[in-house]
Amino acid sequence: MTQTYLGKSIAQLSAQIQSGSLDPVTLIEESLDAIRSHKDQAIFTKLLAERAKEEAAASSKRLRDGRSRGLLDGIPIAWKDLFDIAGLPTTAGSVVLADAAPAQEDADVVKALKAAGMIAIGRVNMSEFAFSGLGLNPHYGTPLNPMALDVPRIPGGSSSGSAVAVASGLVPVSIGTDTGGSVRIPSAFNGLVGYKASRGRYSMAGVFPLATSLDSLGPLSRTVQDAIWIDAAMRGRTVPDIIRTVPAGLSLVVPTTVVMDDAEEGVIRAFEAALARLSAAGVKVRRAAFPAFDALFQVMAEHGPLVTAEAFALHHRRLAGPEAEAMDRRVVARTRLGEKITLVGYLEILKVREQLIKDAASTLGPNELIAYPSVAHVAPALGPLEAGDELFVKVNFKTLRNTLIGNFLDWCGVSLPCGSGSAGMPVGFLLSAPKDQDERLLTAALALEDTVAG
Repeated sequence: MTQTYLGKSIAQLSAQIQSGSLDPVTLIEESLDAIRSHKDQAIFTKLLAERAKEEAAASSKRLRDGRSRGLLDGIPIAWKDLFDIAGLPTTAGSVVLADAAPAQEDADVVKALKAAGMIAIGRVNMSEFAFSGLGLNPHYGTPLNPMALDVPRIPGGSSSGSAVAVASGLVPVSIGTDTGGSVRIPSAFNGLVGYKASRGRYSMAGVFPLATSLDSLGPLSRTVQDAIWIDAAMRGRTVPDIIRTVPAGLSLVVPTTVVMDDAEEGVIRAFEAALARLSAAGVKVRRAAFPAFDALFQVMAEHGPLVTAEAFALHHRRLAGPEAEAMDRRVVARTRLGEKITLVGYLEILKVREQLIKDAASTLGPNELIAYPSVAHVAPALGPLEAGDELFVKVNFKTLRNTLIGNFLDWCGVSLPCGSGSAGMPVGFLLSAPKDQDERLLTAALALEDTVAG
């Protein structure tokens, strides 16, 4: 089949579907063919072909009958392997859950997007149990970053398949989870928009957890507009709450603490060029120290990471049994570090976290958003990371460093493409706001998107 509809945004596809020039059945057939024939078979772990065809046929009939459910009707979507899909086990990127009981119903957010007319086309790959920012998976293979032209490079994780599926043009959007950067990192590495919503903005019913104090969800898409439409539908809204504005008058603060440490020259150059364009467009930019950033890494060094404590609590029985032998050794090693975190230490982390959230908020001026590089480096080569566990640990921490700040401080965030660094690989511009200021964040991201991209 000639591929004519792939690689487009939701908005582009929606215009064709709503006008009648594109039938959802045709789009789904082309998408399934493209996925099956794609050179990288590690992107999807499960195709939902029959379900997708049924949903496409239902969408097509609605549209013919003049009963469109809105802008998302007939649009294909891929789901990270953490979301319950009725009739299937939720395997979380692991083989140890392959024989788990099938889900009795879809996760709440899957239901919400189905109600908006979206078509679930498949499940996509991920870091096992969502516990890595790099995206490697020894069980289902590692999806390769499609932006790399020199050597095979990592996709970023843990929502690796989500990013590669969109960047490869196989679907216009995929939903991921973000506990320490798992939406924003792969989006940055693959030149996409990645929106991490505030924790609690969407229902987590039917979503396999990693660390409930940090877990959040969000779309990986081609544009901010697409992310806004998805956000509204995931909350059961028929229309978004976002108003389109202009860059002039918006205010950003760029932290001088931690986030630029050891950053690659190409990343700094792309980020600073984006800031210069924003300033020229009338955006107010200032730089300031954020002592809370240093403090949160100090509490991690003293007591251990919050994510590790909660991941160990979730998986400790699995790690003590035979299942551990079938798991990714790097995930096992990282999770077992949680055993060293005491109850007193865990409670101290939570106490300090509350204070640091307040401290960081006090550093912000009125209506300011926070801006810094999503990741301090571009997507590294895959080979050395597969071969060396010590290098894996070092690179994984550096990859997660900038984004995990937002999770710990309970921020929402959007990673926007802002140019390229070494080897022509994409660089991400991370825009963040305090918890529950998602509308303000998305409004700003929509206004700044084109200027940031250059």
